[in-house]
Amino acid sequence: MEVLFSNMSSLLRILVLGGNGLIGLAVVRGLHAAGHEVVGLGRSAKNGARLFPQIEWRSADIAALRSAQDWLPLLVNVNVVINASGALQDGSRDNLEHIHHTAIAALVSACESIAGIRLVQISAPGAAANATTEFMRSKSRGDDAIKRSRLNWIVLRPGLVIGPNAYGGSALLRMMAAFRWAHVPAFAGKRIQTVAMSDVAQVVLEAAEGRLPARSDVDLVAPAPETLQQLIDRLRIWLGFGPATLSIAVPRFAFGIVSWFADLLGHLGWRSPLRTNAVLALENEVLGDAAKLRQLRGADLMSLEQTLAAMPATIQERWFASLALLMPIMVATLSLFWLLSGLFGALSVDRAAALLPSSVVSLQIAKILVLSGIAVDIVLGAAILNRPTARLTCIGMIAVSISYLVAGTVLTPALWLDPLGPFVKVLPATLLAAVTWVVLEER
Repeated sequence: MEVLFSNMSSLLRILVLGGNGLIGLAVVRGLHAAGHEVVGLGRSAKNGARLFPQIEWRSADIAALRSAQDWLPLLVNVNVVINASGALQDGSRDNLEHIHHTAIAALVSACESIAGIRLVQISAPGAAANATTEFMRSKSRGDDAIKRSRLNWIVLRPGLVIGPNAYGGSALLRMMAAFRWAHVPAFAGKRIQTVAMSDVAQVVLEAAEGRLPARSDVDLVAPAPETLQQLIDRLRIWLGFGPATLSIAVPRFAFGIVSWFADLLGHLGWRSPLRTNAVLALENEVLGDAAKLRQLRGADLMSLEQTLAAMPATIQERWFASLALLMPIMVATLSLFWLLSGLFGALSVDRAAALLPSSVVSLQIAKILVLSGIAVDIVLGAAILNRPTARLTCIGMIAVSISYLVAGTVLTPALWLDPLGPFVKVLPATLLAAVTWVVLEER
């Protein structure tokens, strides 16, 4: 294989696309630790700086960078570009064609006008023009645009990435492991090859520094696959949950129904790991060829057993797995609570208005206050279902609940002693909103 660039371990200026993502952030940290000047690119420079303030961050929606001119200002003095950006499925915040292909083709055009720049593409095993999902097909189109170019490029294809952080497929597996009372053996025999996050970061570093041959297209996978059931069982033991006590047979069509509903939520901004592309990825298996990278580096990447042994689980990992499993239920409960509160209030406006003391407010004003409260309840119950506004909505729920309690204590203090506890019940709902606000943080 012809080597088109030399081994350069001197200081490089490296632009990491998707630098605040699951893989991107690990890559950024590894490059920075190796002494390179790193620039992270993501939708929010502020969020990137919060996660890793040691480097320079820039804001851009990669899907909107559709021409070479859009990219050129970001490539000034850059030696290497690493593309760790990506999305699982089309949704309100993601367009796979623009993210995986259009923007990357424009990036290639911009890079070809800069002498000596290198491009490291992080793709996926199984990305091909005839793949069963648009995720894989759009990834393939982006890969092809890179491989047809005159650039010094390397394409790396990680399997299922296992690291200290979890997102997407890795989060889904931890959620399944947290369902500790039962096996759910749909797709149980499907094979998956994992890769340690630390190995991915190391190989990307080697590619960036020119220690791997140019124009290499290699899979980053453990030497041998695990079945999905074996993987979940290993994660369950790693987390400290112990073996499951039941086995529940879930038919394929049930996953189809769940995926259809998750796809609908995708249009509201929710990036559920149960969307169609994720389920199809399990069904199609996640497999790669470990031999090619072994020939280039002289050693295999870590096995799943070695990966888990290198990062012992703590109470934080158990919290994450359990709370990620409960998070959809928490959001649905809050939405239902506030929507029903508004609906029931709308059915008894006069009764609710009569509870306010006439010596303080007139009946007309009381009705206006009640109707206003009904409208606020319904708006909050609906707004939490929209992912971009969900965390802010939780804060709104907390503020409104406290306002209700303060105003109610002043105007109708006797309701604290009501046998049905209308005020007391607000307290756990307020706490649930606070916990949900914490759990809804994405990165």
